[in-house]
Amino acid sequence: MEKHLHIVCLDVPYPPDYGGAMEMFYKLKSLHKSEIMIHLHCFTYGRGRPLELEQFCRSIHYYERDRSNWQLFSSLPNIVRSRRSADLINRLQADTHPILFEGIHTTFPLHAQKWPGRKIVIRLHNKENEYYAQQSRQTRSILQKLYYRTESMKLQSYEKTLIPNYPVACISVQETRHCREVLGAQKVFELPPFVGWEIPLCLEGTGSFCLFHGNLSVAENDRSARWLLEKVFAKMDVPLVIAGKNPSPKLIKLAHRWQHTCIVSNPTAAEMQDLIRKAQIHVLPSFTTTGIKFKLLNAVFCGRHVVANQAMVKDSRLESACHLTENAAGFQSVIMQLFRRSFSEEEVELRSGLLQNYYDNEGHARQLINWLY
Repeated sequence: MEKHLHIVCLDVPYPPDYGGAMEMFYKLKSLHKSEIMIHLHCFTYGRGRPLELEQFCRSIHYYERDRSNWQLFSSLPNIVRSRRSADLINRLQADTHPILFEGIHTTFPLHAQKWPGRKIVIRLHNKENEYYAQQSRQTRSILQKLYYRTESMKLQSYEKTLIPNYPVACISVQETRHCREVLGAQKVFELPPFVGWEIPLCLEGTGSFCLFHGNLSVAENDRSARWLLEKVFAKMDVPLVIAGKNPSPKLIKLAHRWQHTCIVSNPTAAEMQDLIRKAQIHVLPSFTTTGIKFKLLNAVFCGRHVVANQAMVKDSRLESACHLTENAAGFQSVIMQLFRRSFSEEEVELRSGLLQNYYDNEGHARQLINWLY
């Protein structure tokens, strides 16, 4: 008997070029491999309608996200209200197939309608209210601070009314505990992130530069890049490449201040992966602790040495694959120790074990299917 499933995505999950898209795309691919008939629903705002998704789905529907400023005056979080759609609700009500809501962002149908007897799971990618509170502290824009702070407060209230009523799949142990103890979730389980690697793609040997990569338009990543330039690499003669989407003019100017630092703006996916594999050291400080960072996963499973702080690796179970330190002097010291050290076969094998034991897409798919059927 065929098993059908509605998946409602907060964004178009292809290409898998950032954390949320990667998590959704490889989950979709794994469920398809498990012979689930997928009816995909995507909110889109700039990522198009990629043909690559059609091979994994029985049907695909796209919905425009409402980006008007009027959303900001609603008592609902903007990330939720801007994704409301009568067409989506009508399609979900047309049958009785289970529904997977990807992110708190997509749950407006649960706010708008009752779903008695329906098999539903909410996949939480992050502690969203805490994420927005941390973003408020990271940004230097007064208007953005106000938006992030308001959104955090709305999310805190919204999550407490929604989460206790539905099964929830959390991305980490910490977030599972938060849902149970703080939000009152009755049915909650840990479901680690789905990843794009079955084996590590790390290159043995040595590279010739350090790398920090990420979406540079995000306040946290901009702050981390500036911290590395000003506090770490300004005081040491080791090459640093910063790479990612939409860096600010101020960050570009700062990266060009020293001869041994540079910035690669808006690299293609292939260019980014080439940088990741060729780097000698991935330098990954973080000033926030929510979620599991895609750049960390990419560095560990595709790159050589990784230097990070506790905030970056929290709940990732990747601590054993990283060199941990907490301040600028510590980063400088570890970088100097590793910059000429060859990356070994034993280190590649360690990362292979992490993939098999914890980042196991096939096992995660079986676990999710058990909750949905």
